[in-house]
Amino acid sequence: MSTKILATLGPSSLNSDTIKKLTKKGVDLFRINLSHTKLEDVKNIIEKIQSWTDVPVCLDSEGAQIRNQDMISESVIFKEGDIVKIHYASVVGDSNNISFTPENVSQQLKIGDEIKVDFNSVCFHIAEVKDSFLLAKVKNGGIVGSNKAADTDADIKLRAVTLKDEKAFEIGLGMGVKNFSLSFTNSADDVLQVRKIIGNDSNLISKIESIKGVLNLGEILPIVNQILIDRGDLSREVSIEKIPFIQRRIVSFARSKDTPVYVATNLLESMIKSSSPTRAEANDVASTLLMGASGLVLAAETAIGDYPVASVDMINLIVKQYDRWTTESSFNDIIFQDD
Repeated sequence: MSTKILATLGPSSLNSDTIKKLTKKGVDLFRINLSHTKLEDVKNIIEKIQSWTDVPVCLDSEGAQIRNQDMISESVIFKEGDIVKIHYASVVGDSNNISFTPENVSQQLKIGDEIKVDFNSVCFHIAEVKDSFLLAKVKNGGIVGSNKAADTDADIKLRAVTLKDEKAFEIGLGMGVKNFSLSFTNSADDVLQVRKIIGNDSNLISKIESIKGVLNLGEILPIVNQILIDRGDLSREVSIEKIPFIQRRIVSFARSKDTPVYVATNLLESMIKSSSPTRAEANDVASTLLMGASGLVLAAETAIGDYPVASVDMINLIVKQYDRWTTESSFNDIIFQDD
């Protein structure tokens, strides 16, 4: 089975010219990330993509994830020791105010809890609970932009499928979309919730990006079509030096159950701004293929990067070398084979 390429669409690629080029380069699935897409835009985006290419669309859910909402700029500074209002209702954030989604998250926090934004860039310590907001002290200062992932050790109840996800999936189904991805799949129950919406005939990719998801992999695999290892969000819960070994174990376990595996996050991160990858990135992609991954996911590289087409070109070049590789390949075979 050939290696699949899943490309995320965004400001850099959501146009006719780029999508047609990516189609010619062999992209197998175009991903719409609902975490960065307004519900009212979903129908129009799907219509555009379907008018430009026959490559299928995949709607990727927000899922059970906390994010901060819109900020007044993409570089709002929070200073250590400052007091900030965390609003229950949606507000445009600044250095003194912030809000989170889903909107019931903040109401579940209590004094002493902490919420960390954008891979621990900023940490808020809850100091007081008010009727319509929380007062929090900035424990770790830093810069926050809009719609960044957040996490907390507090016991927060989150829906596996948000109301926005449900409505977006229904729009997609009505437009012939057959591929869906469930973010933060933690259990078989999560899968069954989304199956009630999309049905059993739709193709479902379950994203494994939490400890719960990893530990419950055995019950998840039999009822999904593929899984996707999101190494970025998983590294919020598992220390980074363990991620390569968790990845290897997940791929091995999924393959033993005949479930295809996509791998995502930072595959060609430097190509957001550079026309070529680092040697470490090329090695990461090759190693991921050699351990048995069925597909590769480009996220920021194709969504917001300066070189979306070149990123897919590079994936294709590495896949081509992988397809030629055997344990019997000599140095001459590798070095001097025709490109």
